[in-house]
Amino acid sequence: MKKVFRLLMAAILVVAGLLTTNISFAAENPEQAIQEYTKAIESNPKDADSYINRGNAYSSLGQHDKALADYDKGIELAPNIPESYYNRGNTYVNLKQYERAIQDYDKAIELNPNFSQAYGNRGYTYMQLDQFERSIQDFDKALSINQNDFLAYFNRGTAYANLQQLEPAIQDFSKAIELEPNFAGTYQVRGLCYQALGDNEKAQADFAKAKELGYKE
Repeated sequence: MKKVFRLLMAAILVVAGLLTTNISFAAENPEQAIQEYTKAIESNPKDADSYINRGNAYSSLGQHDKALADYDKGIELAPNIPESYYNRGNTYVNLKQYERAIQDYDKAIELNPNFSQAYGNRGYTYMQLDQFERSIQDFDKALSINQNDFLAYFNRGTAYANLQQLEPAIQDFSKAIELEPNFAGTYQVRGLCYQALGDNEKAQADFAKAKELGYKE
């Protein structure tokens, strides 16, 4: 059961939390964005935003080494922007460099103590290191800032499930379903929790709903 939870958890990390300018441009048109930001950098080599946004575009293409180089430069030029550390942290997560990711999320939170997404993704990263109690603390904080954070509920439920605390896991998965009723994975993991508790009727209902929404093993 733990393997299934971990696979689902890995599938939905928000790595596109591009909280800088021109978000849709970098994410939706990354090749064009790279060209435009490269021109901007050639015109002004000290334009930190252009480096960060080009890094976002490289990240969208999965070119994480290039993204890191741009984030590093952008942070060098403008070291007090929390979103820059957040985005670099997400890239480190993609590279499975979890300790470095945590350091960047720490810095983002230091610069903006109300940065709910940074708490959420740091909590996710702690889960990758099997530090589930610490991850729950971060999800608690994220939810104290944003009570409608679907991912924080889903991931906190996943952390509880990995600790075999199935009742609070079910509560979190149910809240996640309330917020995002069409995400198949939440029904699947809630069904696994019900199954582990011996409630096969509810488990089968959740498995059926997950399949209806397109969940595949």
